Amino acid sequence: MLNARTFRRLRIFILLLILLVISLNTWLSRIRSTDWQESLWVVIYPLNGDGRADTQRYVDSLQAQQFSSVRQFFAREAARYDVPLDDPVIVQLAAQVRAQPPEPGPNPSLFASVRWSLSMRWWAWRHDNWAGPAPDVRIFVRYHSPQNQNTLAHSLGLQKGLIGLVNAFADARFEGQNAVVMAHELLHTLGATDKYDPANGYPLWPDGFAEPDRVPRLPQLQAEIMAGRVALSERQAVMPLSLQEVIVGPLTAAEINWH
Repeated sequence: MLNARTFRRLRIFILLLILLVISLNTWLSRIRSTDWQESLWVVIYPLNGDGRADTQRYVDSLQAQQFSSVRQFFAREAARYDVPLDDPVIVQLAAQVRAQPPEPGPNPSLFASVRWSLSMRWWAWRHDNWAGPAPDVRIFVRYHSPQNQNTLAHSLGLQKGLIGLVNAFADARFEGQNAVVMAHELLHTLGATDKYDPANGYPLWPDGFAEPDRVPRLPQLQAEIMAGRVALSERQAVMPLSLQEVIVGPLTAAEINWH
């Protein structure tokens, strides 16, 4: 019969073993996600973020082809960097997730951010309703009615766990901009970093500009995906209407192992 000290040591050993397995799996997933030997399988999980009836009607109407612009964007940009895949990203649509994810909270501390990350990964595992093969990346898209006057919360992408949480508008008029946010957060899960000033959202030069060497520099005609805005003047930058107006810049490409 095990005494208390032995039992405690055994419990600690088992917990450390579990942590080691999780860490190893996370590391292997991160390596696999950016080796670009095979297409990356991305599953979109829609949620009704505000509980409104019009939001629910939109969620009920969703079809996988409505996310084809994300696949096309990655195919087009990967080809510019000679990635040897016709479809580096394949996007699938899961059934609606009824539960709501944990909230990160405003201006969280480092400890709170880590705790939320762990909670989000646990929540995503519990509520993964995708019936097909395990996806490489899971993007939970929380839809809100454009009639709702509340400002959308900031979207997030977690490299650990390969999970994105996107806040989007439940209206066909916003599908282009929703796709920009989805692609941005998807790239976060692959290790890409933001390329805008967090104080004001303005793209950082040169890495946040689609054409940093353009003469004259402003206005820019496109956005760099991890900057998320088209710089029009020294103080004005606007969100692109669709992924047709967005490119993957050299630094972002390097961060996700495209060159």
